[in-house]
Amino acid sequence: MDARGIVGWNLRRLRVERGLSQERLAFAAGIDRAYVGRVERGSENVTIATLEAMALALGVPVAELFLEPEPGAERPRPLRAGRRAKAG
Repeated sequence: MDARGIVGWNLRRLRVERGLSQERLAFAAGIDRAYVGRVERGSENVTIATLEAMALALGVPVAELFLEPEPGAERPRPLRAGRRAKAG
């Protein structure tokens, strides 16, 4: 897996673990939602500043975005589509 693929893999994994949509992550990081999708698919060359903004929004060190997945690891699953039920 190339570096863009590793970053995309980890970005999606961390985002889903935190229950964030691409839109919420993009808003928190100050970037475009479509850009987050392209990064997750490994089709974007990301700047260090953007990586830093996304890592900050996720609450992780930038280095966590570069961890290589375990051999045979399953691709991170997407969040369930639709809005969350309102608490109450």
